[in-house]
Amino acid sequence: MARVRVAAFSLSVDGFGAGPDQSLENPLGKRGMELHQWFFGTRTFRAMIGKDDGSTGTDEKYASTGNTGFGAFILGRNMFGPIRGEWPDDAWKGWWGPNPPYHAPTFILTHHAREPIVMEGGTTFHFVTGGIEEALEKARAAAGDKDIKIGGGVSTVRQYVKAGLVDEMHFAISPVVLGKGEAMFEGIDLPALGFSVRSHEMTELAAHVVLSK
Repeated sequence: MARVRVAAFSLSVDGFGAGPDQSLENPLGKRGMELHQWFFGTRTFRAMIGKDDGSTGTDEKYASTGNTGFGAFILGRNMFGPIRGEWPDDAWKGWWGPNPPYHAPTFILTHHAREPIVMEGGTTFHFVTGGIEEALEKARAAAGDKDIKIGGGVSTVRQYVKAGLVDEMHFAISPVVLGKGEAMFEGIDLPALGFSVRSHEMTELAAHVVLSK
């Protein structure tokens, strides 16, 4: 049966999944890029930017399983772009250029309707105004037997976790202390929701922790 997963999601040691003050210049918030150093050197990330090199060790294992093979993705609107409120026009099509890294139907949570956007490489952005359960229903229909990834940001992951809709989570905990930003676990009792640590592995750049029910 298809699972709903959070995967390859980077956190700081103090539990932040993004820095404060997201903007066009800082799409992951201030200092947010520091959380992802474990990912940038992997073969999976290097392939995303058109390179054929990169690491093949433990970090790559989690990068690959966390970014490939999904039948559908769900993203919060902040993950799609910095625009707030009504869409001013159809010009903004995401952070990633004409060929986004999803290569599958991708459902964007928003309060403001917009027509789907067909991109290169198999990605189509669908805009869902009915909330997290409607988005998941649409994602299940699109994904078939493949897993669904809750891609972020932090607020979106938190909503799905608190609603009991996530089966498994992989966090890459980077050796970075942000001090402020978007806190992943504040007010969430993971054991009460059925989660426990299934596995963990250390590398020089991250502690990879997998939690499941």
